Amino acid sequence: MHRGKGMKFVGDSRVPAARKPNIPKDYSEFPGKTEAFWPNFLLKEWMVGAVFLIAFLCLTVAHESPLERIADPTDTGYIPLPDWYFLFLYELLKYRFAAGDYTVIGAMVMPGLAFGALLLAPFLDRGPERRPSKRPIATGLMLLGIASIFFLTWQSVDSHDWEAAAKQGEITDELNIEIDETAEGYVIMQDNTCLSCHGNNLQGGAMGANLLDNPDYAPEDYAKIAKEGVGTMPGGIFKGTDEEAQKLGEYLVEMNKLAAESE
Repeated sequence: MHRGKGMKFVGDSRVPAARKPNIPKDYSEFPGKTEAFWPNFLLKEWMVGAVFLIAFLCLTVAHESPLERIADPTDTGYIPLPDWYFLFLYELLKYRFAAGDYTVIGAMVMPGLAFGALLLAPFLDRGPERRPSKRPIATGLMLLGIASIFFLTWQSVDSHDWEAAAKQGEITDELNIEIDETAEGYVIMQDNTCLSCHGNNLQGGAMGANLLDNPDYAPEDYAKIAKEGVGTMPGGIFKGTDEEAQKLGEYLVEMNKLAAESE
């Protein structure tokens, strides 16, 4: 045979010279090795799905949902915690270079680069090798990403104050009293940022104590605490006059009486 006789060169030996129609096989030639999609295959899928659905429903009945108290937008001391699969991003926002003025870096830029790299991975690494040892750059970057996610998730779980979180989200019985927000004492508390820690309903939160749970306090006690602080509350936060502190104390004594009568 002469060289090249009966052959076509198309530039790439992997490209066939003549294209053949892609005709699917007739699976009737393989009895017992296939089945009809409808209804045999779908029936099996539905059965498996039903088992998992029933198991999930049993799990939700056996374990109550971890509900917390009603959200209070005035409670600035509440410490949020996302679901477990977002904990690494939550931890990332605690670092100086990704928080504060740089929040956009931790919330958008860094996650955007990571997920963008995943989207571009098929285009950046076009090598024919599939063994990890033959692709050191891609394998190294993937291992680095996985290790970072595991480390940040562990750090987030380890540094979170679970006891304080359970306390701040605890569901308590709401007092059946109406908070008079037009009263002079309430307005004084608003002007001195007292409500940012103690809440609009005065029942406190993670950063402030419950102001409706002190029936033995006198107006002078509240005035002294407002000026000098107590416990974790530092002094000097209240910027009002002594007369305003006294009116604040009188208002809280009155509200405590109403709270005691409603119980």
